[in-house]
Amino acid sequence: MASPRHSNLSAFRHPEFRMYILARALFIMVLNMQATLVSWKVYEITKDPFSIGLIGLVEFLPAVLAAFYSGYLIDRSDKRKVLVLSVAANLLLTTAFAFITGDAASRLMSKGTVLAAIYGIAFCTGLARAFSGPASFALVSRLVPKEELPSAISWHTTSWQVSAVGGPALAGLMYAKAGITPTFGFMVASMALALFFSLFLKPKPPTPVPEGETMLQSIREGFRFVWRTREVLGALCLDLFAVFFGGATALLPYFSDEILRRGPEGLGILRSAPSVGAAVLMVWVAFRPLRGNQGRQMLLSVAGFGVCTILFGLSTYFWLSVGLLFLSGILDGISVIVRSTILQLQTPEEMRGRVASLNSIFIMSSNELGAFESGFTARWMGVVPAVVFGGCMTLVVAAVTWVKAPTLRRMQY
Repeated sequence: MASPRHSNLSAFRHPEFRMYILARALFIMVLNMQATLVSWKVYEITKDPFSIGLIGLVEFLPAVLAAFYSGYLIDRSDKRKVLVLSVAANLLLTTAFAFITGDAASRLMSKGTVLAAIYGIAFCTGLARAFSGPASFALVSRLVPKEELPSAISWHTTSWQVSAVGGPALAGLMYAKAGITPTFGFMVASMALALFFSLFLKPKPPTPVPEGETMLQSIREGFRFVWRTREVLGALCLDLFAVFFGGATALLPYFSDEILRRGPEGLGILRSAPSVGAAVLMVWVAFRPLRGNQGRQMLLSVAGFGVCTILFGLSTYFWLSVGLLFLSGILDGISVIVRSTILQLQTPEEMRGRVASLNSIFIMSSNELGAFESGFTARWMGVVPAVVFGGCMTLVVAAVTWVKAPTLRRMQY
């Protein structure tokens, strides 16, 4: 039996890490609940898949514009302070969503005004995410000793997936049973609790930086590191293009309502299914880590993700669709684990904020911009053909990467 110091639960010996995981779990749960309800509200107002995809675009633009500065700031600031302030900002934004989607706003404002306000709050949410994600990434390595970092990385990723499981399902269930206003009230309280737990973290001052280095020079060094570290660059690009084309999440309200006929409760189950699969995979890997040939496993998983996307687009049976999304979550989880481990193990401490910000750009490009791509192609070629097309493109991306990036294919740690 492994000693407590080196067990897969060893990171939980540290009180700060426990507080951090609690705060992170609640924070991610609320963000996923919020995404579910906001996408359904927009679809309810417009009945237009393109309008749902537009949410991703308005979150993506400010997040990318602020990401370069956020990485610079995080590397030169108290990382705990940045995280606390970003959680507090999200608490205010969740409160704003609670008002604008509620009955009072519907009575006082036109549908067009409510829709514009939702997009405006989503814009601010993207801005806040430019700081919360990278600050969280940079903070993990400061909460546990270096020898326990693999354990911390595993549970850091697992907490995200478990919260992503509960968030959409809980949002759909509460919306169906209690309505949107009580559901958002629960979300505001949960986000406030996340802020409370984050206050228990100790200050995490920055590591020393070169004297006289300007912000532009600092940002450029981050780019150089990612560009020169081919495994990091390859893993990020693979995830970017695979999820950009293959993600069908933005169109789930349409599938739940028009094709599968299950409404908001079905939407919650559909949105949760990939995260359930990923969470199962994460818990499994926490106790039985991936051994050898991780690059090969990642590429094959991305290809399998594309196949699941194609079959989901063609399915007209609710539980078959849920099963395909569940399997896609397992396969995507492998890619997430490999990518996260590469970034944490290969990034120097003094550069974590900048690399995390670049990583967030790739993630947001694949998710938020991918949501816009889904909405655009759905309007252009139809919803089902758009999803099938995206899955085919994911297969193309995996095949090209397999041939053109042999070092990534052979990578292991």
